[in-house]
Amino acid sequence: MGEDTDTRKINHSFLRDHNYVTEGIARAAAMQASPHCPANVPQPSSEEVTSGADIISTVEFNHTGELLATGDKGGRVVIFQREPESKNEPYNQGEYNVYSTFQSHEPEFDYLKSLEIEEKINKIKWLPQQNAAHSLLSTNDKTIKLWKITERDKRPEGYNLKDEEGKLKDLSTVTSLQVPVLKPMDLMVEVTPRRIFANGHTYHVNSISVNSDCETYMSADDLRINLWHLAITDRSFNIVDIKPANMEDLTEVITASEFHPHHCNLFVYSSSKGSLRLCDMRASALCDKHSKLYEEPEDPSNRSFFSEIISSVSDVKFSHSGRYMLTRDYLTVKVWDLNMETKPVETYQVHDYLRSKLCSLYENDCIFDKFECAWNGSDSVIMTGAYNNFFRMFDRNTKRDVTLEASRESSKPRAILKPRRVCVGGKRRKDDISVDSLDFTKKILHTAWHPTENIIAIAATNNLYIFQDKVNSEMH
Repeated sequence: MGEDTDTRKINHSFLRDHNYVTEGIARAAAMQASPHCPANVPQPSSEEVTSGADIISTVEFNHTGELLATGDKGGRVVIFQREPESKNEPYNQGEYNVYSTFQSHEPEFDYLKSLEIEEKINKIKWLPQQNAAHSLLSTNDKTIKLWKITERDKRPEGYNLKDEEGKLKDLSTVTSLQVPVLKPMDLMVEVTPRRIFANGHTYHVNSISVNSDCETYMSADDLRINLWHLAITDRSFNIVDIKPANMEDLTEVITASEFHPHHCNLFVYSSSKGSLRLCDMRASALCDKHSKLYEEPEDPSNRSFFSEIISSVSDVKFSHSGRYMLTRDYLTVKVWDLNMETKPVETYQVHDYLRSKLCSLYENDCIFDKFECAWNGSDSVIMTGAYNNFFRMFDRNTKRDVTLEASRESSKPRAILKPRRVCVGGKRRKDDISVDSLDFTKKILHTAWHPTENIIAIAATNNLYIFQDKVNSEMH
């Protein structure tokens, strides 16, 4: 390829400047915000729209699927609650309305490193519900916060020493004692910060994962993974460190990590070289030596300048059963069996028609977009996003796949989504869209699937789409 070209690739993929490593590979160019927000979300000011503060950066269902949280580039978290089932209005069963909105993170500035820290929410993870309250973790590039969400529909009245406005009474006027009583009031949702986990990462946090023990969680940045206890904020344990002694020797970065859903000692992390490393915390306090390495050997005949970039894993998810792992790279989604390290058991092409356009996608930085992937509740269907507001679903049993579009025009209430098809060349059908007509500024990076039902949440720039299968349990 030539030394200059290789140097350009390494710099573009891994180095922000002379001192700092990027988030995973490289940030894609910021998308321009449209003037629309998710339904019922307060409209931001024109200044915020211009800066793209309302672009959704993460989507996550809680463990029951009754709540759905989204985070955006402006540091806000919006929680949606599912409407209860009604005999009079059966179509409202799958509708989600705004439950609470709060500011999770604010922009900061590190004066020691002259570094701006964005308020953008990188990830949200719900904790299993232990009581009437809900809890979630949210993180930006540096700081992780634990939030508690509670409801209040009663208030105490009849204090002895305070009046109705809360002011202290003149003690000389208090002649008798009374028992305060609880009176009904309008439902109020209160969000309070319970813990702030700061100073644990030198580089940008790209993922957080709650352990199945419900006591610990891990956070990963480009070069290190830390283990935290949910009750302790002033220290964490470094369990993976791939930082070389000389930063010039850096060849890969950590892109995502996740705990096994059932075994609290197992976790996996992915790298920008396309490999997965399964680690066992029982083996060693520092898990730099992995238990298993999952890697697919590259076909030399397909090697090109872009091979290393498009093979980078942008997301990894354990199946609900814990038997499989789902990974997303730029062009494919792959299913790996934990018991087979040599190659994936299934590979699905997401948008193979883009192979001929990798050069232009490299020039406009789209090739560095980090798409997420998701399992359905039974692990039989997988979902991931694409360009032009398309998202793809693959049925593992029937091997059928479908391309659907999240757009305001095609997403009227109770409307049935029509499959879309991208035409590469030759004869075109009536509703086909040409690969040259795809809008690369419209991209579905963040998706989530209800844990038990066929309800999906799709984040398209700063619009949130929720689709539900009303008829049967098929793919759409």
